Amino acid sequence: MEARVRVGVVGATGYSGMELVRLLSAHPGVELTYVAGHEGPVVPLAEQFPQFSSLTSLVLEPLNVEEAAKRCQVVFVALPSGTSGEVAIALWDKGCTVIDLSGDLRLPAALYEAWYHRPAVPGDVQRQAVYGLTEWHRQEILQARLIANPGCYATTAILALRPLLDLNLPRRGTVVVDAKSGVSGAGRKPTQAYQLAELSDNFYAYKVGQHQHTPEIEAELLGFEPLLLNTQLLPISRGIFVSAYVPVEQEVDEKTLQSHYADVYGTEKFVTVLPPGQVPQLKHVLGSNACHVGVSFDARSRVLQVFSVLDNLQKGAAGQAVQNMNVRLGLPEDTGLSALPMFP
Repeated sequence: MEARVRVGVVGATGYSGMELVRLLSAHPGVELTYVAGHEGPVVPLAEQFPQFSSLTSLVLEPLNVEEAAKRCQVVFVALPSGTSGEVAIALWDKGCTVIDLSGDLRLPAALYEAWYHRPAVPGDVQRQAVYGLTEWHRQEILQARLIANPGCYATTAILALRPLLDLNLPRRGTVVVDAKSGVSGAGRKPTQAYQLAELSDNFYAYKVGQHQHTPEIEAELLGFEPLLLNTQLLPISRGIFVSAYVPVEQEVDEKTLQSHYADVYGTEKFVTVLPPGQVPQLKHVLGSNACHVGVSFDARSRVLQVFSVLDNLQKGAAGQAVQNMNVRLGLPEDTGLSALPMFP
């Protein structure tokens, strides 16, 4: 039996980090050898997180780049933006393959600083990072040692809209990406707005006109920029629902559109194009690395509509990161990711 690849998770106390631990602990091709929180004493992982009670050999450690590089071949970094990129670069410098789940490596310096409002990592290093939207950058990921895992909204929107670029449809207005997310996308930091009494039975837009995933989406959808990303918070734990609206000049045959999407994603393991007339639902993807896409054309308004759903902690974060690792290691892409969605 071939030796399993040694992997680590930095930032394991966050939602995406915990999801990585869960996925990697059951992955047949890897051995989870290093689990670090950003700070704090060494404690058994199961003591801190009882959901990992079966992982008795794992301890949660304070971050030590030297130790992580010594014990790991691949490291996932799931720290907050502003810290994550620096740690990812330090591990990359030590020879590790690194998959960073923050926004720190996704954008050129000027764009990053304009949207994230903090200093960027050095531009020469950022340019080494491959954008890890697996379905559209698979060949680059095969050779990459530094991978910038996409944002959750960006993944959902790009998977929805990227096939349209091939059709060169004349547009007559701004593309609108109306996106709704569960609260786990905001992380674990205690915030008044995310308390049960505040969030339950509530629904509202946030970061209006300012969401940092906007330039990320535009970079992958050249020809659709500038687009309008409107983000809203749902009173649920997981899931993203994108409704994208593309106003076009001419009639679009819905069957041809459907056929085009089916051709583009026909061999993809994690993207399902729904039959005509069907609209995706969050319940059909939660707990899985799946993305469901539905397309429709409204002839009266001449607006092409694309709907896309995924689990923000899976395909929107940890699941996609593991998918990228699989590609990089030459493993079947669905290794460790074949679980079906949870329902109900």
